[in-house]
Amino acid sequence: MKKIASFTIDHERLLRGIYVSRIDTTPSGDRITTFDIRMTEPNREAALSPQALHTIEHLAATYLRNDQKWADKIVYWGPMGCCTGSYLLMQGELTPDDILPLMRRMFEFISNFEGEIPGASARDCGNYTFNDLPSARDAARKYLTEVLDNISEENMNYPA
Repeated sequence: MKKIASFTIDHERLLRGIYVSRIDTTPSGDRITTFDIRMTEPNREAALSPQALHTIEHLAATYLRNDQKWADKIVYWGPMGCCTGSYLLMQGELTPDDILPLMRRMFEFISNFEGEIPGASARDCGNYTFNDLPSARDAARKYLTEVLDNISEENMNYPA
């Protein structure tokens, strides 16, 4: 069986950042960009807890689908199984530079969020108690200040 593209990335050298994982064309001709929003260095830093990642998912999806400029371009936000980040799928052929201001605003929102987590009720979520807002806030703040506020080309291009 052929190895899929995401398993060909050198995870031993991959840094935290925003990467274009792939760009697909739908049968109707729409372009969809899949972003790799890598919050921890794989196999070198602790992965995010699943509870924190779940909380980030609720907050990020809510924020993105309510953003005035980008809401209509958001297809999906969801966690990676390895718990080192999330995937963001957006309509259009986009680059990390295109979405950097959006990611900064979103991670600032998450890092400062207080109150009830959107969708974290038995009616709205299949595992609503599986959340950790303090850890999600800490992870978002760390990613914002250490990566997004100081981003460089090496954080936006997969290692060769």
